[in-house]
Amino acid sequence: MKALLQNIRNCTICEKYLPNKPRPIIQANTASRIVIIGQAPGQKVQLSGIPWDDASGNELRRWLGVTEQQFYNDKLFALMPMGFCYPGRGSSGDIAPRPECAPQWHNQLLKKMPKIKLAILIGQYAQKYYLQADLKPTLTETVKSYKDYLPKYLPLVHPSPRNRIWQKKNPWYEREIVPALQKMVLVALG
Repeated sequence: MKALLQNIRNCTICEKYLPNKPRPIIQANTASRIVIIGQAPGQKVQLSGIPWDDASGNELRRWLGVTEQQFYNDKLFALMPMGFCYPGRGSSGDIAPRPECAPQWHNQLLKKMPKIKLAILIGQYAQKYYLQADLKPTLTETVKSYKDYLPKYLPLVHPSPRNRIWQKKNPWYEREIVPALQKMVLVALG
């Protein structure tokens, strides 16, 4: 695992498309129990080098019901984005994760994490990649149908402050999904 993580951190395959020098952001360990597959780091995370080191991370940890100490313990949580570097900004927020990362690195990483009990898919990019033909027509329907994907995957919306409007329109998420998620996290961390 150590060599693989070093290879990922030295990766430059999409360098010419990035606004910054490549700085792949990853947290993983052969003992990891939960893998969180997100989109791509934002600019703040790209600068700090710490995954989920922003408002989205604060909200995600609240949803999970874990402390920062637990979250950043790589023996508990693997944090693996679809794109390992900040992809840049578009007209309505950050652009899509670079498509090179997941096919290049995900399978290699997952094979080295045999203790994973729960794979959390955050947002449409992770869900499209992993759920493929089983994806529902909308993100809302996919998340609402989370039981269809268990025990292998748990699809969630992105915890970005930009999604607060979606959360207000869908109060069932906080009422049903967050408590179910917290129970699953407790069991997986066992």
